[in-house]
Amino acid sequence: MSELKSRKLISVQEHLRDQVAGALRAALIAGELQPGVIYSAPTLAAEYGVSATPVREAMLDLAREGLVEAVRNKGFRVTELSERDLDEYTEIRALIEIPTIGRVTRTASREQLEAVRPVAEEIVAAAQRGDLIGYLESDRRFHLDLLALAGNARLVETVADLRKRSRLYGLTDLSQEGSLVGSAQEHTALLDIMIEGDAEAAEEHMRRHLAHVRTLWAARKREAERAAPSRKLGAR
Repeated sequence: MSELKSRKLISVQEHLRDQVAGALRAALIAGELQPGVIYSAPTLAAEYGVSATPVREAMLDLAREGLVEAVRNKGFRVTELSERDLDEYTEIRALIEIPTIGRVTRTASREQLEAVRPVAEEIVAAAQRGDLIGYLESDRRFHLDLLALAGNARLVETVADLRKRSRLYGLTDLSQEGSLVGSAQEHTALLDIMIEGDAEAAEEHMRRHLAHVRTLWAARKREAERAAPSRKLGAR
């Protein structure tokens, strides 16, 4: 019985850690956690009404994704991305994703491509209702599902890691401006081109899409630098 209780306790702890990690990601996306600022686990725990342990574990999960970095005896600092970082991430993604999209367009069946359409529609719906977490999750699934049709699991893992490290921060204002809806609609347009079998056009559309995402990054970063945050969640 004691072993069963231990397993149940572990399960509860893991679930709480996942919930806290989700809340921290939402705070990053909303701009409540600011790049460059150090946050302590106890202070964040008080904000969320939990103990420091699940917060610390959740922060370690985010650190493995490159979203934060541990600062000895202080807490965690939200990772800052420079313009050069953004350019390099975009360049690597372009080198991988553009030709892969072309290859998938030439080799995937209509049925395989149509199977991804519900996810493309989820991206648009999430953008329209301002669901930023849903937007990013659907966007991630769409791109990785398409790339998976190339049959290279390592390629998908590499792009997934790049996407985590180049995560958009503070998307609330962009969502309110309607900027995300236009980017969201590019996914269904890409899928339509791929289904038509035009590999060259699909590659060009993917190139423009990545450039659009890079523009959103730059706009968000410049805006964050110009305006002091109205609220820094759990900052030291």
